[in-house]
Amino acid sequence: MMYGTVSMLAYGHLVCYSVSAPNPCNVNERPPPPSLPTRNWNCISAVSAVFNEIGRTLSKPVKFVLADKKSEHNRTATPFGKRNKNRKSKTSPLPRIMNHMVERDSQNDVPEEMDITEALTNEVSPLMLGNAQEMPIINDLVVPESIPTISTDVEMEEDNARPEATFRFEIENFSKSKEQRLSPPCYVRDLPWKIMIMHRVSQDNRSAKPAQPSVGFFSQCNGDSENTSWSVKQVLNFVLYRKKRENDWGFSFFMSWEDITDEAKGYIKNDTVIFEVSVTADAPHGVSWDSKKHTGYVGLKNQGATCYMNSLLQALYFTNQLRKAVYKMPTESDDSNKSVALALQRVFHELQFYDKPVGTKKLTKSFGWETLDSFMQHDVQEFLRVLLDKLENKMKGTCVEGTIPKLFEGKMISYINCKDVDYTSKRTETFYDIQLNIKGKKNIYESFKDYIQVEILDGDNRYDAGEYGLQDAEKGVIFASFPPVFYLHLMRFQYDPVTDSSVKFNDRFEFYDKINLDQYLKVKEETPADYILHAVLVHSGDNHGGHYVVFINPKGDGKWCKFDDDVVSRCPKEEAIEHNFGGNDGDENMMPIKQCTNAYMLVYIRDSELKNVLQEVTINDIPKELVERLQDEKRIETIRRKERNDLHIYTNIQVFLEDCFDSYLGIDLFDLEQPTFRTVKVKKNNNLEEVHQLLAETFKYQSNQIRIWPLIASKHESLRPMYLDGEANALKTIQDLHDNSSTTWNIWLELVEPGVSSLMPFDRSNQSLIFFKLFIPEERLLVYCGYHFANFETSLDSLINIMNKRAGFEEDTKLAIYKETNKNEIEKITKLDDPICEIIQTSTYGEILIYQKEELVKTYPSVMDHFKNICSQVYITFCDKLIPNDPGFTLGLPMWMLYHDMLQAVAERVSVDQRKLQIYFSVNGQKECPGEPIKNSYNGPIRDLITNNSYGKRYPKKFFYQEMHMPVDELESKKPVKIIWCGPKLKDEREIILYLNKNDSSCTHFYEVLHGSVELSPEGSGKFRTLEIMSAKISKWFNPGVKMPDIATVFPAKYYRVEEVPTDEMELSENELLVPVNHFSKEVYSTFGTPFLIKIIHEETLADVKERIVNKTGILDKELEKYKFAICQGVRATFIPDTHIMSLQDFKAPPTSQGQGQRPWLGMEHPNKTKRTRLNYLEKAIKIYN
Repeated sequence: MMYGTVSMLAYGHLVCYSVSAPNPCNVNERPPPPSLPTRNWNCISAVSAVFNEIGRTLSKPVKFVLADKKSEHNRTATPFGKRNKNRKSKTSPLPRIMNHMVERDSQNDVPEEMDITEALTNEVSPLMLGNAQEMPIINDLVVPESIPTISTDVEMEEDNARPEATFRFEIENFSKSKEQRLSPPCYVRDLPWKIMIMHRVSQDNRSAKPAQPSVGFFSQCNGDSENTSWSVKQVLNFVLYRKKRENDWGFSFFMSWEDITDEAKGYIKNDTVIFEVSVTADAPHGVSWDSKKHTGYVGLKNQGATCYMNSLLQALYFTNQLRKAVYKMPTESDDSNKSVALALQRVFHELQFYDKPVGTKKLTKSFGWETLDSFMQHDVQEFLRVLLDKLENKMKGTCVEGTIPKLFEGKMISYINCKDVDYTSKRTETFYDIQLNIKGKKNIYESFKDYIQVEILDGDNRYDAGEYGLQDAEKGVIFASFPPVFYLHLMRFQYDPVTDSSVKFNDRFEFYDKINLDQYLKVKEETPADYILHAVLVHSGDNHGGHYVVFINPKGDGKWCKFDDDVVSRCPKEEAIEHNFGGNDGDENMMPIKQCTNAYMLVYIRDSELKNVLQEVTINDIPKELVERLQDEKRIETIRRKERNDLHIYTNIQVFLEDCFDSYLGIDLFDLEQPTFRTVKVKKNNNLEEVHQLLAETFKYQSNQIRIWPLIASKHESLRPMYLDGEANALKTIQDLHDNSSTTWNIWLELVEPGVSSLMPFDRSNQSLIFFKLFIPEERLLVYCGYHFANFETSLDSLINIMNKRAGFEEDTKLAIYKETNKNEIEKITKLDDPICEIIQTSTYGEILIYQKEELVKTYPSVMDHFKNICSQVYITFCDKLIPNDPGFTLGLPMWMLYHDMLQAVAERVSVDQRKLQIYFSVNGQKECPGEPIKNSYNGPIRDLITNNSYGKRYPKKFFYQEMHMPVDELESKKPVKIIWCGPKLKDEREIILYLNKNDSSCTHFYEVLHGSVELSPEGSGKFRTLEIMSAKISKWFNPGVKMPDIATVFPAKYYRVEEVPTDEMELSENELLVPVNHFSKEVYSTFGTPFLIKIIHEETLADVKERIVNKTGILDKELEKYKFAICQGVRATFIPDTHIMSLQDFKAPPTSQGQGQRPWLGMEHPNKTKRTRLNYLEKAIKIYN
């Protein structure tokens, strides 16, 4: 039995019925039970849940009804932790809950209070089910209108995966048995639920009354499971720790034994009692819940905080017409790692055809997100807009161009109608979603009515109608058309000026499965604006964070599913709709987490477009090339996954052959950092004999023509061959023969020479393995010259003939011979007539002897000099500064090499002009990145640029390089300036770094660079101007040809923005003036956002200026209405109404000021919605970079 605790009830009732009914199985035909004395109510405890160390449970409020013949009132228990305010008795024992499987009932147990606040720190599910229905009394019998079942779907009722069930347990010979009783299982969410009845005896140590027997009433869930990691998700989680861990929940003292066995009270007859439990549960996590089997759909894995993205992706996936279009986007030549379209195709394909939850890491990687981005929770509406915009751009020029606006675009008309004169101002705007205000609104219709509410402009707020003067007017918006797929963003999160922060409104707000929006259209369309609810995105939590799930009506037929990340389950319509209205319906006992779980976004589909939008998507709708590519990707992933899973079974043997030594010209036998080897994969439990045979077959030799020499780290800190007796170790496994801490086994495989039938035997007791290397001083080269088995007693001079022969020298050539003692030193051997055993002193490892012609020692640098040169060598990695995560290349360079010589070596390697090559230091941190550039005037040794490793290990250093557009020495005479190009509507920002002559500060160079590289407006002037921006405020601006004497170099708070001059601002009359407009929040110095210039006409009204601002920036009228306008100078702001008459004198700098920076400016005061609290400083706007 698994001892985790799981809630029995989420919503429903516990009923102890009389058995005097003719048909005990029919609730509606039960006769009235006897009355239940009020004092017995105190024996019943209602608890929401128990949480143990294992077997987590989140439970719903419980309501239970006790049927009583003489009772004229049905009683509803107060959930645990809540006190009954109307209870008069002060001496009644408090309700208790306790685990039934303690070794013995404690005589000192006291009721345990639950800290609700503490419990809220546990796992939360946004599932919201309504309150229990009140039950009418008919002829003194408590009869439910319907036993709390939410769905009448027959399939769901008969399915073991159903979300709810009501079941009973009839116990005969009740009074004679005091053993634990378990009912047969009833399956809910594929888990077995049982009723458990126990005889209990316990006493409160605060009471003087003797111990009383009572009935313990429990429901056990998944009691036979030994798995300790599963959970049944519900709304709220109370925490209670017990010494015993059980899968049951209930009432330890449901009713006294005396009352329940008293036939006069109607609960027992013929010594038989019936117990009933109603269970409503969410789909479990941590058990083998098969979403595909139970629903036909699969979920999406959560990367950390991507439940908001998962919810929206599911809603878009079930927009079948969009899915078809995504499949048809051409991605044949797209990069698998960077293509958003291909990544979305992959996710949709896997959601459609896979049986397991689908991952989204490749999708977020295609967005250009780092790992941290996936652990940040973003706004659903913001993500929707960014993703649709990205898809719309990717679809341009393809066969599916226009799909996004066709599905999601609606139109509205912003208007101002004068009441007394014939003057109207109108503007048509498009939208992909709308925001509905819910505060103070009862339902969705009231929110739509508020959206098109007409504002009266009168009194001081009259509208300037040009030649008609100030007029009373009506201002508002009306819808021109609604889209086929309508996304409604419920404004749960709004700015609170009191707390200066965003708060969540959890008010009750009703929406419906079918709505008609005809009354909100200016002119009714050809088909009625009837909409079917397709998806409900639900947020549980507050403005600091929470969890998203989505309820979807996939086929528009009213059969709903809940998508909670990787778990998908069928659910009743009420759970998807009514339970996500929010609010508490006046229920004081409602748990806090339910109060903050509510609908956040609604997706409706137009009834007339339902068949088209939800058209079936088959394999034939997916291009064959895409299917083949995705299948190939999956096959490769499967192979790689299998390899990863088999890592504990297999090991790799890295095989070095003599050709590795031949091609190496340095110290040791091969380069440890850049080795050349073959890899053979074997099982760790293969013995040496099996591996020997496998290697022979792999390299196409006979078994007696190869010998295995393990490469072991010697005392010289290098890998050297060590003899391995093949016969003695034939049956030993690879795992026994090499270091278990290593994932690979390095060996030198000795091969027979051509023309020889088998290898010569090696006598470990009398022979040493010696490798020869020849030093050629004229070329400063070390050349490998083979190996030799030398007898211990053989003198070294007897090997000179062999050395000369291999070097191609005359037999009597005199040699200077050296021995490698370690990686940095060599030692000259002076006594050539000594035996090998005294020179080498070991036979365990292969030794290396280096020789050269003795006559050349004095003429050229000796091998010892060469070693010193090599030991001073440093390995430097050079990475391209402009390529993220570039692995680069490594060069081995002498530390005394001059900087410009290193520059030349790098330039030759990357094939660029040395004069235009800039080298940068690397900055260490979590990730090495480019630092300061190395001055071109420096030409000292590279040892002064790096830190030498005192241990002599050749760890690579790192520099970055970049090919500049001009010679570096010329570049160093210039100064860098950060330029931001800003397109129409203050969008399409693009950052450019320009290098200007220090003595030439005109804007001309900006414009030369920008011409031809940016897109200009067709109606624009084609002329540029430059704005100097400091802390989101315009401080200066320069027209073409104007000198900028104090131009600043790059630093974060100050930059220059280049923009096209609008045609109407090219030439200004005496009555016109350009004025800076800056955003600020509360205080004048709290500027933010994107500032801009606007033309002010003398004696026009602020309303006229605001209309010009709307046209220039694209700010919606409804949004601009929330802004306050002020004339600002210094730290003072003078707020002005729409009727204010603008004067040019208000914006001219005082005579004592210097420069444009002292001029007054027009301020727009409104909340900085991008501002984040200190706790959320890591949050940032959603961007899809690729």
